[in-house]
Amino acid sequence: MPTERFQFTGEGGHQLSAALELPDGEPAAFALFAHCFTCGKDTLAAKRISVALAAKGIAVLRFDFTGLGSSEGDFANSTFSSNVTDLVRAADHLRATRKAPSVLIGHSLGGAAILAAAGQIPEAKAVATIAAPSDPVHVTGLFKEHINNIRAQGEVEVSLAGRPFRIRREFLDDIIEHELMKDVTGLHKALLVMHSPVDDIVGIDNATKIFVSAKHSKSFVSLDHADHLLTAPADALYAADVIAAWASRYIDTAKPAKAMDLPETPRQVVVQETRKSKFNQIISVGPHRLVADEPVAAGGEDADPGPYDFLLAGLGACTSMTMRLYADRKSLPLDRVTVTLKHSKIYAKDCAECETREGMLDQIERDIAMEGALDAEQRKKLMEIADKCPVHRTLTSEIRIVTKAVK
Repeated sequence: MPTERFQFTGEGGHQLSAALELPDGEPAAFALFAHCFTCGKDTLAAKRISVALAAKGIAVLRFDFTGLGSSEGDFANSTFSSNVTDLVRAADHLRATRKAPSVLIGHSLGGAAILAAAGQIPEAKAVATIAAPSDPVHVTGLFKEHINNIRAQGEVEVSLAGRPFRIRREFLDDIIEHELMKDVTGLHKALLVMHSPVDDIVGIDNATKIFVSAKHSKSFVSLDHADHLLTAPADALYAADVIAAWASRYIDTAKPAKAMDLPETPRQVVVQETRKSKFNQIISVGPHRLVADEPVAAGGEDADPGPYDFLLAGLGACTSMTMRLYADRKSLPLDRVTVTLKHSKIYAKDCAECETREGMLDQIERDIAMEGALDAEQRKKLMEIADKCPVHRTLTSEIRIVTKAVK
């Protein structure tokens, strides 16, 4: 799936860095995502949720607020109000260049900001919050020991998540003025409140207050066992799945996005035994003919590639094709791609990042060689694009195989 990166003008005239995650085909809808306080558009939760929604046909725009990430400006000059204005400007940009967002999503303080901005984005039909505070003032709890000094001195540098940020008195004055529950009560849009009961940054009572204050249609989903930042991939993907399913009730998804790896009518693949040997098969793919066998170690004659060979070939071909499409579109000096793959079984306990902890797992090793006068940043981007090839996404997502007996 392509990612478009660009800038738009935010509140105060600063250029804000944005990323638009697009499906492989025409989007069924557009969404706007607001990240958490002092975070950025490329935090794990923001990126994972945006990419997962794009895979389901919903394009997602996320951006760095003023002074954060790659955006211009001084964070110390930003306020809750300026963040709300930047969200409205982001929606304006989508409206002018693509289509206004019909889905609004906010994480943590970004959830409060998206609730405050929703009334100024008339095309939005559905609003989803993740771990959002019911009052923006809640965020001051992260630096409560500095509040008196900020009041007295006008500006103090504080440490948040191990990084220094300057907080000004104007930020405190601004955040106190917002009555978020009035925005929630007058929302007049479908609302989805998502929160973890074990969130130790923004307590579950905040979700209760938002939900009770909102009028129907409203829904609540518990993110059981998740932390505040949704650092576990499974939690972020679950949130994306729920948002996509819930939002489909309020947006027009009658024409799903066309996947780049599927033609208008899916082409049938027919596999039939040749009976020349125990495992020999003839494979028909439209006008094309292939032959398959099994290795000798598996009881075959190794006369032709085996099933896993074809699986790796599909992933390798898709990887190379996807990188080529991106390189040509961006005019990158990529001369040739070579993808080398290997399939094996490993013990789950030996995989630190895997969710499965027992038994054996399938592992595919994929080595990618790129020829051409590419700089380090271009190579890094192409490696990111490799993970977005449709076959890669299929292999790493939930797959439903429907099997039936036919005559």
